[in-house]
Amino acid sequence: MPSISSPPPLHPSTPQQRHRPTLAFDASQRRRDALAHQSLSEHFVSEFWKDKKVLVTGAAGFIGSHLVERLLSLGADVTAFVHYNAAGSRGMLDRLPIHEQSRLQIVLGDLRDAESADAAVAGHDIVFHLAAIIAIPYSYLRPAHVALTNFTTTLNVLEACRRHKPARLIHTSSSEVYGNAQRVPIDETHPLEAQSPYAASKIAADKLVQSYFLSYGLPAVTLRPFNTYGPRQSDRAIIPTIITQALMRKQIYLGAMHPTRDLVYVADTVEGFIRIAETPDIEGRTYHIGTGSEVSIGELADRIVKIIGGEIPVSFDPTRIRPEGSEVARLICDAARARADLGWSPTVTLDDGLAMTVEWMGKNLGGYRPDMYNI
Repeated sequence: MPSISSPPPLHPSTPQQRHRPTLAFDASQRRRDALAHQSLSEHFVSEFWKDKKVLVTGAAGFIGSHLVERLLSLGADVTAFVHYNAAGSRGMLDRLPIHEQSRLQIVLGDLRDAESADAAVAGHDIVFHLAAIIAIPYSYLRPAHVALTNFTTTLNVLEACRRHKPARLIHTSSSEVYGNAQRVPIDETHPLEAQSPYAASKIAADKLVQSYFLSYGLPAVTLRPFNTYGPRQSDRAIIPTIITQALMRKQIYLGAMHPTRDLVYVADTVEGFIRIAETPDIEGRTYHIGTGSEVSIGELADRIVKIIGGEIPVSFDPTRIRPEGSEVARLICDAARARADLGWSPTVTLDDGLAMTVEWMGKNLGGYRPDMYNI
């Protein structure tokens, strides 16, 4: 496989490039409109969630931090499990407003340790399991680390749930488990195909969850989001990669531009988690969260450039190519089951979601390194 450690040289940046950029338009009104369906939760506490003791693993991450924020707004009593690190970093939870952080219990530990998982799960009514290594390129380099971590953490959470008996476990899967689609759109009955070590690790974790439901009656439900994006996302993901390069380098380097993805704004993905927790009698099922629309990586770059404004060239970088047999060409979601059972449907259009994401990243460029290919 090609080396992924030496990206094209960074074009010299001026101090002005690190200031908040001037965008083609302001997305503030779009954010207010797109998230209006959540605004009532700021004033009325959901009876379902009031004082509900909820654990979120992977809470320091992109989706996890948004889920924590939403649960707090609903009145839940939230414990955020954060992977222990020497710096004591709480990751993206530090982005939450101070008044929300003060209502949050944060536990540091390591879910690869069974005792750590057991202590975290004890006393909770609902467990959202999002913790995982989410990095396809990294899984090519360190397959054992990715596979063992994603399997072992899930096993330990399942064992802890078996002992402490929360009312529901919501396990997080990935659309990468399907590999190259045999048919589109992809529904939950589509065969699984591991085209990367990361995908294999998620398939193994998914099957482990299924086995605990069938063997022990553990009340687990799996949420399988397609490609989620939005504020706070790591620049290992494609959309932050494009946005931050465009804003700071004024040049975009990409690998394959033909693959298509079904892109879901993070608020919609979080609403999927909430609906799965609230809906009765769905244990043992898997639910897709996606829009049913696809966009190629090349077209995605064009849309982002249009939002930012100006002339920003897009160039091919061979170091960003996946191994030949591993590239997933198309991912398009069929979310009919989620619509029917959960009453869920996406509310944020791609252009609106991209505009909100560009605006947020434009204000938070200090946390990104577009001069590097982050695996």
